Amino acid sequence: MTTSAKMLIAVACAVLLLGTLAACSPLTAINALSPNSASKVTPGIAYGSDARHKLDIYAPKEGTASGSAPVVVFFYGGNWDTGERADYAFVGHALASRGIVAVIADYRLYPQVRYPDFLDDSAQALAWTVQEVAQHGGDPSRVYLMGHSAGAYNAAMVALDARRLAGSSAQPVRGWIGLAGPYNFIPIENPTARLVFPYPNTPSASQPINHLSASSPPALLIAARDDKLVHPANNTGALAQKLRALGIPVTERYFDRVSHATLVASLAGPLRMLAPTLDEIERFIASDGGRLPLIKEALP
Repeated sequence: MTTSAKMLIAVACAVLLLGTLAACSPLTAINALSPNSASKVTPGIAYGSDARHKLDIYAPKEGTASGSAPVVVFFYGGNWDTGERADYAFVGHALASRGIVAVIADYRLYPQVRYPDFLDDSAQALAWTVQEVAQHGGDPSRVYLMGHSAGAYNAAMVALDARRLAGSSAQPVRGWIGLAGPYNFIPIENPTARLVFPYPNTPSASQPINHLSASSPPALLIAARDDKLVHPANNTGALAQKLRALGIPVTERYFDRVSHATLVASLAGPLRMLAPTLDEIERFIASDGGRLPLIKEALP
């Protein structure tokens, strides 16, 4: 098969998957078409006592015994009332293909819980990772948090609100990565989010933008430029501006060919032509969250 033919097939798959995602269908198709040969998967590990306290680990097949690979703990979106870690296997495989140990964690959802219980779950998943990830080839001193949409909110709150880690064995994260996250959404307009958070008396402490300090970890913030669900200027832009004012390393990226949903889907092999999301994540981690100059050899 020629390169041109392969490209046409990839584009056709992308069109099909975009339609699937737009219709909010399960992500079975995108996972089926995502390369997975570079990953060693350890599924269904309990990090707590609830049935939802489970995580899957995707480790690079090469070098998994070294204990030196960077680690990303990923939280999916879904408005805090839907989501399953298995649907995001493509995220784990994508990160593992770049030499990163990926931890995809479930957390309790509405109506079982409301704010802030799912943040306690996210912090607990992080604490478990720091304690146990060395057994899966990861370096517990190089742990990053990452999330998409509602999951980006979880990642932001755990990374920025020191109270979330109080009394845990987790150490401060090296950085965090937010994809299309809501960081500054009072007053709440989304009807489901109004059920998840106290409304109309939503506490200011529920907003990531209100937990910034000079000791906040570096951030990579990515959004779809024309996001119709989470306004990028009010959320990604406003948070990046405040981080920058505090002298915190922050990388801010906006992509034109993705939507709120397809931004995370662009991590999958068939859809990477939509946006260089995976490349940006790899650069951020290779530079230690922007603390170090990027080493050319770290990228293909």
